[in-house]
Amino acid sequence: MHSAARRLSTADDNTREEAIAAASSAVQRGELVVLPTDTVYGIGADAFDAEAVQSLLDAKGRGREMPPPVLISSPTTLDALATGITDYARRLVDRFWPGPLTIVCNQQPSLQWDLGETRGTVAIRMPDHRLALDLLERTGPLAVSSANLTGHPAATDADQAEEMLGDAVAVIIDDGPSPGGAASTIVDVRGYRGKVLRTGAISLEELNDALDGLEAFVRGEDEDED
Repeated sequence: MHSAARRLSTADDNTREEAIAAASSAVQRGELVVLPTDTVYGIGADAFDAEAVQSLLDAKGRGREMPPPVLISSPTTLDALATGITDYARRLVDRFWPGPLTIVCNQQPSLQWDLGETRGTVAIRMPDHRLALDLLERTGPLAVSSANLTGHPAATDADQAEEMLGDAVAVIIDDGPSPGGAASTIVDVRGYRGKVLRTGAISLEELNDALDGLEAFVRGEDEDED
């Protein structure tokens, strides 16, 4: 399979380090990388490099009205990127990070970035994947979307990612098949109550179980406001 990308395995400690270093360097140069996560493979760019983020959207065939989420390596980064985090949002983060929970927050107004037409919001997740976290610790926050062309299924291994995106990315980290397969659950946590925007690996019941004892709950995708 021919592509422009440099594909690196993580079969042992040496090749794993080489893959992380190569991907980190590519991100710092403003290039795109394919990385494994706990859900599906992702295509990533420096979240603070507007040209790189636009390249990510172009590679997928997505418009600016669909901004990518941002992956972080530690919950402590949340307050640097978002503002007005509610008690119930912190409870969800405590329970489900690292893991397949994406929260939509109000972004810090001082941030110098351009993820697309976010209308002042940012979607943030901390993946439960050691290699992804090791990469994020070196690069800082990455704008990451599923590694696929828009309208196609998300890549669950490096072969699928390379077939769809190999000509658009600089480095592909091949870490074998994705352990998850299900996308993350997305919850808008900006209001008095949370609202599920996409049901994924975490169910509505699990979300509300985590909030037991708080005067808050998460509504499903189909529920209307009172």
